Amino acid sequence: MTVTTSEAAKTAGDWRGADLGTRTVSYTERDAILYALAVGAKATELDLVFEDQLRVLPTFALTLAQWAPDALGSAGAFDTSTALHGSQELKVLAPLPRSGDVTLKASVGEVWDKGAAAVFEVKVECEYFVATWSLFAPGAGGFGGERGPSRPAEPTGEPSLTGVLTTAENQTAMYRLLGDKHHIHIDPEAAARINQPRPIMHGLCTLAASTLELARVAGVHPADLVSLDGRFAAAIHPGEAPSIVAWGTPDDLAFQVVKDDQVAISGARVSFSTH
Repeated sequence: MTVTTSEAAKTAGDWRGADLGTRTVSYTERDAILYALAVGAKATELDLVFEDQLRVLPTFALTLAQWAPDALGSAGAFDTSTALHGSQELKVLAPLPRSGDVTLKASVGEVWDKGAAAVFEVKVECEYFVATWSLFAPGAGGFGGERGPSRPAEPTGEPSLTGVLTTAENQTAMYRLLGDKHHIHIDPEAAARINQPRPIMHGLCTLAASTLELARVAGVHPADLVSLDGRFAAAIHPGEAPSIVAWGTPDDLAFQVVKDDQVAISGARVSFSTH
């Protein structure tokens, strides 16, 4: 994507509705299996890790579409060194094939003005899914736009489901092979520059791994995921085992991922088809 002088001078609000292009991405059964392993699939879950029985995890879509938010940053919409991935949404329209080519169309959705920061929504659409990134960009606010919706209220009362998200020491090293090779997930020095004691888990890996564990405790299949939404509130490090607490039923679960009494994924919701 080429940036002209006029594009570089845009305010954050001017990016609303911008076309980020169309891209056809290809993947193989091996890629889908590597993804499943990277988000915590077990060797005994054959329909996630064995090509003869393979069902592709719907959250694999997020690795196929990762180029889109990267394209917006590269175009100069915000400072890529300070922007944060605030939240993620996924709506599943149809099961992903075991392998093949998928044509993705990307655009900028809403751009919210939070005062000191802007929140950019990047939407990627195809016949199989719609995925929306919310990117928090410090210093890009103050352009006179709407603040946008407030954060959803966290659930209260006794949870209906609980689980443990067991992460592996090498999980980020594996997940980054799927395309997100940001140094904070592998290099201790890079992690230290963002005040982390060691490399941190990818937010999308943590979110997808949470749905895998929730499917297990709910007695549903993770490939039957219909929708997913969650906010990234705190870092998790490889090897840690935060708790997952959920309220509702498999067709509409509100959930949190909690580490040491701190919510790491908040305002989260997942829906699985139970038919």
